[in-house]
Amino acid sequence: MAVLPLPAGTGPNSDPYRSADWSYNPDPNRVAAAAADWRSRHELTSASTDETRRILLLVDEQRDFCLPEGSLYVGGRSGRGAIEDADRVVRFIYRNLGHLTEIASSLDSHTPQQIFFSSFWVDASGKQLDSYREVLASEVEAGKAVPNPALAGWFGDGTYDWLRRQALDYCQRLEATGKYSLYLWPPHCFLGSQGHGLVGAIQEARLFFSYARNAETPILIKGMNPLTEFYSVLSPEVLVRHDGKPLDQRNETLIEQLLEADAVIVAGQAASHCVRYTVDDVLAEMQSRDVPANRLHVLADCMSAVAVPEPETPGELLADFTPEVEAAMRRWQAAGVHLASSEDDASDWV
Repeated sequence: MAVLPLPAGTGPNSDPYRSADWSYNPDPNRVAAAAADWRSRHELTSASTDETRRILLLVDEQRDFCLPEGSLYVGGRSGRGAIEDADRVVRFIYRNLGHLTEIASSLDSHTPQQIFFSSFWVDASGKQLDSYREVLASEVEAGKAVPNPALAGWFGDGTYDWLRRQALDYCQRLEATGKYSLYLWPPHCFLGSQGHGLVGAIQEARLFFSYARNAETPILIKGMNPLTEFYSVLSPEVLVRHDGKPLDQRNETLIEQLLEADAVIVAGQAASHCVRYTVDDVLAEMQSRDVPANRLHVLADCMSAVAVPEPETPGELLADFTPEVEAAMRRWQAAGVHLASSEDDASDWV
């Protein structure tokens, strides 16, 4: 089956799929009717009968990341990054409806008091730390950055000593991996908030796919544990507490599903963080099981790096993680990963 034409959108000509519309929530009944017509017109079969299983893994295509109104908008250096990325993802899905077996979407899911939020930390004077900064183990050890004492009763044995030990151990474990140090983000993707939800255009595309192909479109919740980051869809950053007890666990079910697929296709936000660590983890699992790396396909034009504008200096960036993405892309390609475009025909991807 060749790639399909694009179905008519619902928005203005400049944004036919309303990828930039914060308030857009597709009507499932209307989507189902349109998908049924599309299935009949193009003789689409049920995805369960696919001889080649291709899983599209969408990482955190949520309003808070993908739209300027969001609390952690991933605009990239252009300022339009995630909006344009989402539109390209939608078009890729519609064109390749007959070639995708499953679309799985992760949702970054948080509550206010988590270790990667500034509300969790105070300085030596008791003042809350700022977002967009690192917290180093040396600072925790010296008392320059410590957990908020008011939170102690919620964790471990309920004592502040336990929480300080855990915070220090966490930072030490992160730094020992050599990947990065703990980084504090502004509040985002709170459960129950509008920002937590998928961008309307993405939601519509996955519903259209599900109805047109009688297919699964699972949601993968990640990031609920207040004491560890969960960038990768596959696993939290730290698995063990300072006292040796489990802190969290890997998503072994998802790992097996991805390794059993003939092709895994990844897109989403942000390229510098959750996408990067997800791809790294999938690649590592493939390498450990002798699964060919060319089964992993990264839609390189469907993701952007975190690049935070400096509010008081137009044209300057407070933080820019673009170089990390560029280095990761080179590393993935050298390992055999297929760096793909959203305009590609995925019919022969295995």
